[in-house]
Amino acid sequence: MRPAVLSAVLAAAGSVVNACGGSHDHDRDFSPEELAELEKKWGFEWGFSGIGSFAHLKYVKCLTTPSELFDIGIIGVPFDTAVSYRPGARFGPRAIRQASSRQTSFRGFNPRANINPYQNWAKILDCGDVPVTPMDNAMALVQMTEAFKELGSRKPASQLLQKPKLITLGGDHSLALPALRALKEIYGRPLRVLHFDAHLDTWHPEKYPSTWTSDQAQFNHGSMFWMASNEGLLSNSSSSRSVHAGLRTRLSGDDFSDFDDDTAQNWYRLTSDDIDDLGTAGIISAILEQFAPREGEEQDPIYLSVDIDVLDPAFAPGTGTPEPGGWTSRELIRILRGIESLNLVGADVVEVAPAYQGAGEETALAGAQVVYEILSSMVKKGREGMGRVDVEQGEKKKTGKDEL
Repeated sequence: MRPAVLSAVLAAAGSVVNACGGSHDHDRDFSPEELAELEKKWGFEWGFSGIGSFAHLKYVKCLTTPSELFDIGIIGVPFDTAVSYRPGARFGPRAIRQASSRQTSFRGFNPRANINPYQNWAKILDCGDVPVTPMDNAMALVQMTEAFKELGSRKPASQLLQKPKLITLGGDHSLALPALRALKEIYGRPLRVLHFDAHLDTWHPEKYPSTWTSDQAQFNHGSMFWMASNEGLLSNSSSSRSVHAGLRTRLSGDDFSDFDDDTAQNWYRLTSDDIDDLGTAGIISAILEQFAPREGEEQDPIYLSVDIDVLDPAFAPGTGTPEPGGWTSRELIRILRGIESLNLVGADVVEVAPAYQGAGEETALAGAQVVYEILSSMVKKGREGMGRVDVEQGEKKKTGKDEL
């Protein structure tokens, strides 16, 4: 190449470098005003864009980032090697997150609760997943328990809470046991459980007949509440029972012994069929009556556990143990909206197994909506608990990206 041509090429290249940031603006400190302008120009996300965090929330690996405080953490537990029928719920956290993509701070106002949980006092983060081993259920149980203890023991971001709250995306239902173990240690007392499910999950392990028995076999997604009861994790008594809702399971043998065992563990049962006679309002009333505090006493801490198979397979086919005859998505959502006064200290949405759902993501969509309803209730309860029903607009803060 001739010298004159080479000089022209180099000059043109220099112009391109300068035009594309060669002025080294990235080496200087940007003012808050400039950063705000960049956020205004480029911070917007459509429902179909961005990284797949829950509801476009800020994503942080909370387990490895203790400096990042939060009030409510969305934590995934992709574990499903304690199931008794169809596996696949390890992919549930990912599916629920993707199905939540149209939930955003911009369009997050919940009319029934008169609140936008994403634009309020609570700092809500997507805390990523617990890296649970699929190779060793004993170790997986340890990992889940330690993760729940670690996150639940941290200082919350807001003064409205004493402890942060976790909403767990399952994963199979066995994760409720490590969650309850952690919560008992964190709160220093046993808890009560509100359990939405087609199945009891209080079965004695021997109800799964096998000549090849082991202690580890007791830990499964149908016996974890039996284990929790035996370990003293539940404050169940004749005057402070936990509640099942949506039951329609078949029982063992040819009698009601499964129900007898459940009653002996001090659970109160609401069946799927009860909604025909009571309606959603009656179901709500029955739940609230069971959890009503005695005169002069504070509300008991309650763990809310939602197995997606409480819904009929027409609405949630993507689950491991589907049972026909369940509630509709609308009925479950209405019931969840009616129990916002309960003192929820943690929650889970489990047994979403996306391999068995349709192309329209109906099961994961239902799971994502359930999480949104729980979030709304937690944020509203926290705000009202401090006498701050009417939060000024200036006190609100955005915790996620926007979309139309």
